[in-house]
Amino acid sequence: MTSFTNKYVLSLLRNLPRLSISNLRNNDGAVKKHKRGRAQHGGDKHGHGNKGSKARQNFMRPGYETGNTPFYMKFPREQYYKDHHVKRQYPPLSLTSLQKMIDLNRIDISKPIDLSVLCNTGLYNINPEDKHFGVNLIDEGADNFKAKINIEVQWASEPTIAAIERNGGVITTSFFDVNSLFILINPKKFFQRGEAIPRRMIPPDDAILYYSSAANRGYLADPEKISWERFVLAQKYGYKLPKIEDDPDYDMLVSRKDQRQIFYGLEPGWVVNLKDKVILKPIDPQLKEFYRS
Repeated sequence: MTSFTNKYVLSLLRNLPRLSISNLRNNDGAVKKHKRGRAQHGGDKHGHGNKGSKARQNFMRPGYETGNTPFYMKFPREQYYKDHHVKRQYPPLSLTSLQKMIDLNRIDISKPIDLSVLCNTGLYNINPEDKHFGVNLIDEGADNFKAKINIEVQWASEPTIAAIERNGGVITTSFFDVNSLFILINPKKFFQRGEAIPRRMIPPDDAILYYSSAANRGYLADPEKISWERFVLAQKYGYKLPKIEDDPDYDMLVSRKDQRQIFYGLEPGWVVNLKDKVILKPIDPQLKEFYRS
């Protein structure tokens, strides 16, 4: 048995190829061959060869410099543009444009004005997909603004607040999340879906201070502090602050939304049926507790 095995092994060795320099090689991938390729595979022209229309015509993407380090990558990034794609934007609306909407009867000043009213005029619009989070009421035309209104915006400067309150009006800055913004822009589309009105979310951490400040007329601020800031602003800009308590439109001027409310007069959890023209309210105690602010 042993002699047979030895003969078999010897015959196998005779048939195997001899180990020599000619049959020695490295493992696959151990050595990388540095040979010149064509076009983007190793050439020096990167797909745009010597002369000709292809080399001269600009078929490359903007900023591509045929293999060289692009100009915009040779310098450090400007910190001003850091996180620009996630910053909240507030498209401006001037007091001149707002006065024009009122003069053209696009807005009824006998009722509170919010983002839904402004978008339904057809003269102002926002797009939440472009990081728009509401309206920024700017002070252009503050000297010519004469309307007495109760308006809710998302951002406002000090001269704008003074121009509104000088005429006996009220201004409030409030935050709306993305879902609430889509509902406010097109309420009819939302009501046709037959869904319950959701709760408005609270502001994020970087915006909670702005909407809690009485100087900014934030909707989360203390009403007593807002009254004091109204008096301080009137003293600063030199106008006599009208008394809201003696105004015939007192109920309209003091009307404000709840912190979780999206529409005036409609609470979270209600379902608006446009076809039957009825409003369905939840009766389950758990739902009432869920939608309660």
